[in-house]
Amino acid sequence: MREQTARADAEAANRMKDEFLATLSHELRTPLNAILGWAQLLRTRKFDPDTINRALETIERNARSQTQLVGDILDVSRIIRGKVRLNIRSIRLSPLIEAALDSVRPAAEAKMIDLQAIYDSTSQPISGDPERIQQVIWNLLSNAIKFTPQNGRVEVQLLQGSRSISIQVSDTGRGINPKFLPHVFDRFRQADNSITRSHGGLGLGLAIVRHLVELHGGTVQAESAGEGQGATFTVTFPLVSPPDSETAESSSLSLGQKTTCHPDKLAGLRILVVDDEADTRDFLTTLLEQSGATVIALESTRMAVDFLTGATDQIPNLLVSDIHMPEEDGYALIRQVRAIASDRNLILPAVALTACAGVEDRTQLLLAGFQIHVPKPIDAEEFMAVIVNLTGRASSV
Repeated sequence: MREQTARADAEAANRMKDEFLATLSHELRTPLNAILGWAQLLRTRKFDPDTINRALETIERNARSQTQLVGDILDVSRIIRGKVRLNIRSIRLSPLIEAALDSVRPAAEAKMIDLQAIYDSTSQPISGDPERIQQVIWNLLSNAIKFTPQNGRVEVQLLQGSRSISIQVSDTGRGINPKFLPHVFDRFRQADNSITRSHGGLGLGLAIVRHLVELHGGTVQAESAGEGQGATFTVTFPLVSPPDSETAESSSLSLGQKTTCHPDKLAGLRILVVDDEADTRDFLTTLLEQSGATVIALESTRMAVDFLTGATDQIPNLLVSDIHMPEEDGYALIRQVRAIASDRNLILPAVALTACAGVEDRTQLLLAGFQIHVPKPIDAEEFMAVIVNLTGRASSV
C-alpha cells in the first residue's frame, strides 16, 4: 500500500509538472505571438495612425503581461529558495489600497465591473513592506476582476479590530469549487488546467499572496459558496502601536538592519525551541537571545511536554518546533501543547520548522494548530520578521 501511494503521489506530481510546463509555454508564447506579429507588420507595411497606435498598444499590453508572468516566476523562485527580502516600516493600508485600485481600475472599467472600496483612511498602521503588501492587494483585486464577468461587482473593505486589521476582497464572479478550495493557494495549481480554459495565468498569484502575507505574520483565507457564487479573500495583519512622525519617517529599514539595530526587540519574551538537531537549537538560541529573548531549548517532544506540564511561572510566550523528530514528531507535540493550553486557558502561538515546504504540509501544519510554518533552511532575517510580528513586537524600538 505504501508503494502504491508513493507511486500515485509521484505520478500526480509528474502530471502537475507537465501541466505547468504546458501552461507556461502557452502563457509565454501567446504574448510573444502578438508582439512579434505586429512588430513584423510595422516594419514591412505602411498603416494609418490609428492602426499604428493600436499595434503599439497591443505590443505594450502583451509585453506588460509577459513581464508580470516573469515577475511571478522569479518571485516563486525566491520563495522556494527562501530569498524574499522585506523592507519593513510602519505603514497604513489605506494608501496602498488606493494605489492598487488605481492600477486595476482600467481593467474593471473595460468589463463594466462595479469596483467599490470601503475603508477608513485613519486606520491604525501595521509593520510591513509597502511594496510587497501593495503586491498582495493588487494580486487579489486583479484575480477578482479576472474571474468576475461583465457588469459584476468587486468590493474591497478594510476591517479593523482591536488587535488586527483585515483587507477583504469580495467578488460576484465564478466562485470556487468546494473540492478545489483547500488548494486555492497551492503553487502551480489551477481549478481548470485544460487547454479550453477561459482564463490565462500560471496559478502563481495566490501562492505568492499567501507567502508574502505569512512573512508579515499575517494570515489569508478564501471563502466561496461554490461555483457561480463569487468568492471572498481575507488577509489579516497584526496591528502595531501608532508611531510618532519621527519614527514613521525614519523606520524604513531592512529586516537585517532591524534585527541588528534593536538587540532588545524580544526582551522579556520566553521562547520554547524544540529541535532534535543540536546545531539548529544552538543557531536558534543564539539568534533569539541576541534580540533579548529568554530561550528554553529542548531536544524532544517528551522533554517539551514535561517542561510545559511542570512549568508554573515560566510559561513561554511562543513555541518554535521542528516537525520531523524521532519518537514523537511536531504534530504530536502541538496536539499535546494545545491540550495543555486549553486546560490552563493559555494562548501560546506556535511556529513550525520543516524541510517539507509543500502545500499539503502547510495545510496539515495549520490544521494541527501551528499559526505559521517556516521552511528550512531558515533565513535568519525572515525568521526574525515572523517572530517579531507573531509576538506583537513589531512596534517596539
